[in-house]
Amino acid sequence: MIYRVRHRTTYGYDDVVAFARCILRLTPQTTATQTLLEHTIAVTPGPSHRRAATGAFGESTLTIVVEAPHRALVIDARSRVEVRAPPRAQPAASRPWEFLREAAFTVRDAGPDSPATYIYPTSRTPLLAQVTDYARSSFAPGRPVVEAGADMMARIKADFTYQPGATDVRTPIAETFKTRRGVCQDFAHLMISGLRGLGLPAAYVSGYLRTNPPPGRPRLAGADATHAWVRLWAGEDLGWVGLDPTNAVFVGDDHISLASGRDYADVSPIDGVVLGSGDQALKVEVDVMPETEPAFAPPPAPRIRLTGDSS
Repeated sequence: MIYRVRHRTTYGYDDVVAFARCILRLTPQTTATQTLLEHTIAVTPGPSHRRAATGAFGESTLTIVVEAPHRALVIDARSRVEVRAPPRAQPAASRPWEFLREAAFTVRDAGPDSPATYIYPTSRTPLLAQVTDYARSSFAPGRPVVEAGADMMARIKADFTYQPGATDVRTPIAETFKTRRGVCQDFAHLMISGLRGLGLPAAYVSGYLRTNPPPGRPRLAGADATHAWVRLWAGEDLGWVGLDPTNAVFVGDDHISLASGRDYADVSPIDGVVLGSGDQALKVEVDVMPETEPAFAPPPAPRIRLTGDSS
């Protein structure tokens, strides 16, 4: 499946911003199941400096510096990506999870795709006894690791309510676990924390998920969103297996990956600093469209009404 992806981010500021420096992780990965065919990133106002690099976890980054005074910053990333579904997982055919736990701790490589990189807790995926116990309910002694991981993601889907606005990027997983509410980022962090609590390597993936409009309804421009899921290490023979706890599905050709890391902080699509005062407004528009669908005209650039704008 070939997709056209558009990811437009607009920051509007109450007051003039004199300087901005941002790191962009908006370039889809090329992997064994995904190939980046075309990619552009347009920034308004135009940056005085741009520097492309490869991040610590193998992700493509673009650092931009904007020195022109501005009250709105627009970052428009457009990509054309081919995604091939990975081989269908055979959960019961994977190795027992205890074997994978022991094997991970013997790996000497610390590269971006090494299981050793994803064993230890982070500030967003701490080891919590109650979360580890929740994971342990799926990991009975001797159970195949992929089968157990699939069971855990299905339980998260059943036990937790997807509720946009219930959390934000700073919400700790202890609160998510208590309230049983959150979004894809929360459920990915929760699952990773539980897996690492059992000693299993698990990585956080940011990307996109194709969504389909209701039958007979047009696709709305900008109505999609970024998504997050989990990669579980299943050994040298099977490698990494993608699990989407928000939807209780194995990752397939509906998922487009941007970057993978230990948690959201490693792979956030945009982060950086600005020099200015006052509040800011954020608007994110995402479109994920199969190339076979007719393209719709890009929406006009959003008009941002700021404090003091009386027109």
